[in-house]
Amino acid sequence: MRKFSRAAHTVRRPSESLDPETPHRRESAGIKLFAYDESSLDERDLARVEEGFEAVDRGLTSWINVDGLHDRATIDSLGDHFSLHPLLLEDVVHAAQRCKVEQYGGNTYIVIRMLEFDRLSKEINSVQISIVLAGNTLITFQEHDRDVFDGVRERIRAGRPRMRTSGTAYLAYALLDAVVDHYFVLLEEVGEHIESIEDALFRRPDRETLTDIHTLKRELIYLRKSVWPLRETINSMLRDEDLPFHDKLHVYLRDLYDHTVQVIETTESYRDLNAGMLETYLSMVSNRMNEVMKTLTIIATLFIPLTFVVGVYGMNFDHMPELHLRWGYPALWGFMVLVSIAMFRYFKRKRWL
Repeated sequence: MRKFSRAAHTVRRPSESLDPETPHRRESAGIKLFAYDESSLDERDLARVEEGFEAVDRGLTSWINVDGLHDRATIDSLGDHFSLHPLLLEDVVHAAQRCKVEQYGGNTYIVIRMLEFDRLSKEINSVQISIVLAGNTLITFQEHDRDVFDGVRERIRAGRPRMRTSGTAYLAYALLDAVVDHYFVLLEEVGEHIESIEDALFRRPDRETLTDIHTLKRELIYLRKSVWPLRETINSMLRDEDLPFHDKLHVYLRDLYDHTVQVIETTESYRDLNAGMLETYLSMVSNRMNEVMKTLTIIATLFIPLTFVVGVYGMNFDHMPELHLRWGYPALWGFMVLVSIAMFRYFKRKRWL
């Protein structure tokens, strides 16, 4: 399975503004076109993005998906044809943006992060998906060719009336909804990982368990950081009248908003569970140390009177009558054994053992 990545934001000079910073390097972009209306569908892979402009110019609702951000010619061609703002193109190629929605002239730009849990590394990996609404055309830019949009594509192919007739605004909602729905798959996998840590925690916690807890804490912080801005983004889509999301779409956007809030609340509950597991681990380690110290203390206590007795009879005095008794040595052993048994029974009665 190909790993997603976390691109780190770096300071860059204006002359470097269109030098991509994504690790998913792909020299030539993979381009796919969906151009449709209520009665027709034109679906094809494009060798060059210019091949799809004819369908766009015919007024069909068009979805151009670009996989790979290093094909400067493709990005420049799209920017020129749809008059995309340079700042928009800069955000597209520098894949370290937080979730947001911006209006650049007549074009709307949406950023969302696609997340996936890697069971091997136990990390949450991420890629940026950029969505541009330019009139009757929607353009998506992805870092690679692996996404969660197969369901949306199938709905277009199946000729669903709402999908075919509602334009690019509804298509943008459908793509966002597909990503958010995949968050629940991610949360389910994270929940299973939490359960596995809890099982290890109550069986016999060790340093690996502590490492897993700290790794999970870091990943949940990253998950929260990735998802939290999405609520603000959807809220802006609902309230900003300059954005192309008309009133009929608001019911769908409110549903998407509710799903986002549910994801955030689940993430917060997972963070609470993680904090509880860390406290439990520290408590169990402390209790285990206390048990060890109690055992050692009891052993030392049992030997204190015995050490006293042998210390007394180890003194070098000539006039110690017990040293000349025939049964003195066995009697001394018997006395020490009785003292040990008496102390042991006393500890048991006090439930110290």
